[in-house]
Formats: sequence, C-alpha cells, structure tokens
Amino acid sequence: MTTLCAVPCQFLGLKIPIYHSVLVDQRCSRAIHHCDVCNVVQRLESGAAIVCKSIHYGVCQPVAIPPTKARIIKKREEKATAKVSPHSPPAKPQLSPQPKVADQLQHSPQPKEVTEVKPTTSATPSPKSDPPNPAPSGSAIPRFYFPLGQPVSEDGKELKKVSEVFGTLKEGKAFKSDFGEIAKVCNCPLYWKGPLFLAAGGDKLGCVTSASFQPLWKRIIQKYHDDYSRFMAIMTRMKGSYLTADDFVPLIQDVIDTHPGLTFLQEAQEFHSRYLHTVIARIFYTVNRSWSGQISIPELRRSNLLQVISSLEEEDDINQITDFFSYEHFYVIYCKFWELDTDHDLFISQQDLARHNDGAISSRMAERIFSGAVTRGSTVSREGKMSYTEFVWFLLAEEDKKHPTAIEYWFRCMDLDGDGLLSMYELEYFYEEQYNKMVSLGIEPMPFEDCLCQMLDMINPAIPGKISLRDLKQSRMTPLFFDTFFNLEKYLDHEQRDPFAAAKEAEDMEGMSDWERYAAEEYEMLVADETMPGQDDVFDDDALESAEVRRVTRADMEEADYDYTGIGDVSTITAQSVTSSLAATNQQEGVK
Repeated sequence: MTTLCAVPCQFLGLKIPIYHSVLVDQRCSRAIHHCDVCNVVQRLESGAAIVCKSIHYGVCQPVAIPPTKARIIKKREEKATAKVSPHSPPAKPQLSPQPKVADQLQHSPQPKEVTEVKPTTSATPSPKSDPPNPAPSGSAIPRFYFPLGQPVSEDGKELKKVSEVFGTLKEGKAFKSDFGEIAKVCNCPLYWKGPLFLAAGGDKLGCVTSASFQPLWKRIIQKYHDDYSRFMAIMTRMKGSYLTADDFVPLIQDVIDTHPGLTFLQEAQEFHSRYLHTVIARIFYTVNRSWSGQISIPELRRSNLLQVISSLEEEDDINQITDFFSYEHFYVIYCKFWELDTDHDLFISQQDLARHNDGAISSRMAERIFSGAVTRGSTVSREGKMSYTEFVWFLLAEEDKKHPTAIEYWFRCMDLDGDGLLSMYELEYFYEEQYNKMVSLGIEPMPFEDCLCQMLDMINPAIPGKISLRDLKQSRMTPLFFDTFFNLEKYLDHEQRDPFAAAKEAEDMEGMSDWERYAAEEYEMLVADETMPGQDDVFDDDALESAEVRRVTRADMEEADYDYTGIGDVSTITAQSVTSSLAATNQQEGVK
C-alpha cells in the first residue's frame, strides 16, 4: 500500500504492458473505474478509512459517465411532479453527478487548498423548465466531402443548347465529326468528343440522336458535378470508378486522327498503336501514383492531365505539349527501343537491355528490373522479357531521376528484402559491381566505407544507417545517389563536371525537366543521323513499305540524282511521293 495525497492506493507493476492481454486504457490521466468508495466527502463524513479494492494504474480520477436516456427521462418526471410552494424553504440541493472540488483536489498530483463551494439555487424555480435536449450527433456539422464534386444548381441551359445543336443537323443525327460542337456546348474540352460519342452509343449505330444523348447528359450533370468526375464517367461510359489503359484508347486515337500537328502520321497506320501506347504509358507514369494500373478521381485531381488535354485544342504544334503527347518524345523513345529490339518482336531481354547506352546500367540492377520489382499489374506478359510499355517507364525513370515515380522505381529495385529501407548490405551489393568496373577501367575507386559516409551525409536519413523512400524524395542529391550505385557513366560525369559550368547549364535550361532536356538533345542527334549520307535507317524497311511510309534518306536521293533541296524534313517523305518525283524528272530528261 502506498499513500498518495492522503488517499491509500494500490499500484501494480508489470514488465509486460497489460494492454497486450486486456483491453485497458492505462494512461495516468484517466481512471479505469468509477466508484463512490473513492469519494473524498464520503470518507471524511464516515470517519473511517474505506479502501477502494480496485487496482489503480495511476492517479485515481472520477470518470464522468454520460447520462443514459432512462436517467434523462427520470429527471424530467421528477421535475414535472415536484410542486414547489413560493413560501416553502428552498429544497436542499442534491449532489451533482459531476466530480466535486474536494474530490478533484484529492486525486490531483499536487494538493492545493480546498475551498468550500456552496451551491446556489434560484428563489423561485420554474417547474416548466426542462434541461436542454442534446443536439443529435452530426446535425451541426455541414457536409464537407464531395467525392464527385460539390453540387451546383443546374438551370437547364446546357440541355437547351444541346437540343438546338441537334436541330441544326441533318435528320437530327450527330456523327463523330459533329461531336466537337456538342462537346463545346456541354462545356467540355474539344478532345472529349471521341469518348463522349462512344458513351452516347455512337459505336452501335454510327450516329447519335438527341433522344439518346439528352438522357445520358442529364444523368451526368445530376450525379457528377466537376470536370474530373465527368471525365471519369464519360471515359468509362458510367460503368466504373477508375480508368484503365484501354479507356484512353478512343481519346488518343481521336487526337491522332484530328489534331493538326499529327496530320503526317495519318498515313503511317503502322505507328498509330506505337504512339498511342507511348502516350498511355506516360500518362500512367505521371498520374497513377498508386502503381495500381487504375487511375482514380483523386489522382486525376492531383495531376495536370485534364489541363493538358484542354491545351490540345489551343496548340497546333503537338511538340510544344511536352507532357504526354509530344511526337518528338515518342520518336526518341521508340528509336531507343528499336535499337535494342534486334528481333523486332516488341520485347527486349535482359541481354538487350545490357546494351542500352553502351552498358551504362549495371548487370545487378538489370536483374532486379527483370525480377518483377517494378512490374505493374498482376500478370507478366512474357517471362524474362520487357514489353514496350515497360521500356517507356524504364527510360523515363533512367533519364529523370528527380521525378517522384522514378525515385519509387529505383528504390523498389534497390530494396532487395522489401522492408522499405535501404540497408548498408543492399548498398554494398550494388556498389561492388561499380567498384570492379572502375578497377577494370584503370580508375582509382573510392572504398565502400568512404562512399557510404559520403552518401549518408548527402541524404541525411532520419534513421541513422538506413535510407527510406521519404529521405530520397526530400533530398536534392537523389540522382547522384542512384547513379553512384548502378550507372557508372553518369556517376563519373557527375564527378568530373565543372560546378560552374553545371550551374550555368542549369540556369540556361531553367523550366525544363531532365527528361525534356534529354529528349531535345537526342531528337537533334537522331535527326542529324537521319540526314547524314551512308547511315542506315533505324526502322524496318519491310514494315515501313507495308505502311507506305518508307523513310527516305539523303543517301537514297543522291543515288537517284534527285534534287532534294527545299523539301524540308525528309523524315516525312513517303516512298510514293519520291517515286512520282523521280518519274517526272526522268521523263523530262528523256529517259524511258
């Protein structure tokens, strides 16, 4: 028995916390029971030391029990039946169920002076006064969460405008080419027209009438109240709550068919699917932050996808839209993939990936990539193979290691045991190959211990000796950290770079991401290689001839003695145009 504040209390000490076996709140600021035995007033009046038999886990404090419905009804009945005479003395006040001052002072950690508090009663209590009823739970809290957008009052003007547009069409039928105007009347971006046409059932009959479109749009505006939820409803035809890769096919195909910056691609049917899958892969790389392969409405709200789609109707040059839709970026990605895919089956092996950028990626990192550490989805298309879509993710992550998805990509590869932390063993495993490479190249390598100290000082992890994903996302030196362990070429470039030149280059390229800078440089080099004599084409001639878009180089034109001055970009010349031009030239020279 231990005396605390003149109150005998019994304490229990355990090595194992009691909440492991019993659901008991053992915080000292609360008591685990409420009994009248511990009441100070009762103990003082009785004159006997009444010991509470409960086990105390801290300072004993009375617990305020909320009144039940039966107690509230009983109090109302007592007040209703009480007849108090104005000449009768006031009734003796009853003790309140709330803890008394003396009771609070007894059980407080530091005793204070007890002051007597006399209850006050009104001289003429009103028998009709009832205690205020507690407000029902949640009635005073306004709704603040609107997963489908905050509702707004609809005046029906959109439906009237839609009726007017259908009235101007022949026989009231809207074809796919007419849905651009209907999309604008519905306050939707222009390039929502393809999915909107399919959502209204245009794929069944080839056209849409006002009778079939207006009920659909009425349901959309009544249930979905912002652009993000409406985009989700239109893309999924109101059948799903998330977007998959297949949902984007109609939208991007419509961009290929109608955007003025992609008119040259309309003849190259072979490359429609390649461009389409590149755009979809880039969208999921940036927007799908959960790596689930399913884009939700919150992920749409946190991204700029809808803003980029809206900008397509304002910009005629598709290459100016560097997010997702740039044809130059697609050209760079596809050329890099084509160089590695020697058998042209649109799959590359680990040996093919080892040739990327002259073997820049270490073999141990390549093994981790093909082990499924960064495979999205539940199934793998081919065992030991990387698809074109997965290569898009790899190249984006390799060339821009500041992107959040890139950091997650390489962190998953380096986290061998999957515990969410990069331990010293894992860092040493990847650095060992880099160390041996530098020795073979005649470069004096840094010992792992020194490299480890440098990396820890650079990242400054929250847990000493272990690097988490959050540490890498907060650090500005993350690209150098990754390059140190699996990309020797970029690591040496970091070490040998002039800091003043690097600062000037960063200032000149301000506003551009590392990927945009890389894509611009590679595109210039690829175009230069295309126009140089004696260079073989990077595409398969048979595939291009079947698509009637065989790429013609300057060497081909020089062999035919064809004057190619003033042509412009030779990469967009078709074999048919060159053949007809050669025939016209030969006819003028009299050659049959």
